[in-house]
Amino acid sequence: MATLTVWKFDDTTAADETVATLEGLAAQQLITLHDAATVSWRTDAKKPKTRQLHNLTGKGALGGTLWGVLFGLIFLVPFLGAAIGAATGALAGSLSDVGIDDDFIKEVRKEVTPGTSALFLLSSDAVVEKVQAVLREHGHRPRLIRSNLNAEQEARLRELISA
Repeated sequence: MATLTVWKFDDTTAADETVATLEGLAAQQLITLHDAATVSWRTDAKKPKTRQLHNLTGKGALGGTLWGVLFGLIFLVPFLGAAIGAATGALAGSLSDVGIDDDFIKEVRKEVTPGTSALFLLSSDAVVEKVQAVLREHGHRPRLIRSNLNAEQEARLRELISA
């Protein structure tokens, strides 16, 4: 079963720096990485910068389109107004079928703000305590926002991606 996690960091570079650490943890079999993307939001920027990590793509990969939709719902819809927001309602409904609901979107939107960064990670088999311990050893104190996907939600997510 895959887990979608969002790790929020209190600086703008930590999410990107954490990727190499997670790849090392994957080599130690402490986590299985399927796909990931990062968000960095400088304090002087109006919107965050996003980056999909292509080196993690594989059978479980979400793909750029879905990351784009998710990031659009989280970071752009509040700024675009009701007309655009209404048009994304169907997309948001599809995501709620896979465990990414309004509460998840609102929480991430509230937490990831200018001056922070975040790592969006699709993984499985994580030893969460060890992952957090290693991140802290590297000087990062991330806040973990987790949305677990059950087997049915994971299958729907894969259908949504392939559509």
